[in-house]
Amino acid sequence: MRFRTKSWGITLTAVLALGLAACGGGSDDGGSGSASGSSEPKNVTVGVIPIIDVAPLYLGIEKGFFSSRGLKVTPKPAQGGAAIVPAVIAGEDQIGFSNVVSLLTAREKGVPLVSIAGGASSTGDPKADVNAVLVGKGSALQSAKDLEGKKVAINSLNNIGDTTIKTAVEKAGGDPNKVQFVEMAFPDMPAQLAAGKVDAVWESEPFRSAILAAGGRILFDNLTETYPKLQIAQYFTSEQTKAKDSEMISAFVEALNESLAYASSHPQEVQTVLGTYTKITPEVASKVVLPAWPAELDQASTQAVGAAAQKYGTLKKAPDVSGLLGQ
Repeated sequence: MRFRTKSWGITLTAVLALGLAACGGGSDDGGSGSASGSSEPKNVTVGVIPIIDVAPLYLGIEKGFFSSRGLKVTPKPAQGGAAIVPAVIAGEDQIGFSNVVSLLTAREKGVPLVSIAGGASSTGDPKADVNAVLVGKGSALQSAKDLEGKKVAINSLNNIGDTTIKTAVEKAGGDPNKVQFVEMAFPDMPAQLAAGKVDAVWESEPFRSAILAAGGRILFDNLTETYPKLQIAQYFTSEQTKAKDSEMISAFVEALNESLAYASSHPQEVQTVLGTYTKITPEVASKVVLPAWPAELDQASTQAVGAAAQKYGTLKKAPDVSGLLGQ
């Protein structure tokens, strides 16, 4: 799960400006056609990160769940939320995908976005989850507490990785402020761990499985330590788009929910569709742990993650969970 949020200060300033400009008018349909009754499909662009988590979206497009509801959905790959959020606020993308901490951070900064559907969640199984904190072969570390004074690689600082790891360290009786976090891309972590450049990594699939295959082991699951089945990411839109094109949003959510349910019950088809938008080979895809895909927005999980983000300083105020979930 690659959720990079660098340069939020600059990005959020631009986003706020875009949000104000967007309120001035422009097309409210996101493209030609309509979600109901029109002979032409409604064009919907979805900003996504090309990772395992968004497989249901691609599978739903392939299965016709969106087209049957009058939508022509086009995924628009991006490196992370720092690119997706401003595109959604500006109306370039009608919908986006991002992790919960990034979305709560944006809300705290005044960015007018709102979640509309679940994206991806922890499996709830610490031994078989979508990501974990791992150590290399021969490591002497045995618990989250042992990370005091150690270097831990995460993909983005001040986000969901360090927030949940700090939660686990404190629960284990350690001092989370003594953990040294190092920002590193997921693909680079296995080699850096093997070389001893870091003591542990927060790794996602398929690299999680690669570390285990090389003799590494899971130290703990930071997701389940924070919340039993933590909702990692959500699909979102701008408040303006939701208000002006509620019919399209409703149709999209209905189709996405069908896609999430289908993906949950057809893992082999998920493994196949991964090869259409990622570089994961069929052999690797058949072995990775897939996330859970509940359709509903999990308020309790979002609140737990937000509270942890506030406790450890990523959020400065109480998390705006109600605003984010449109309640």
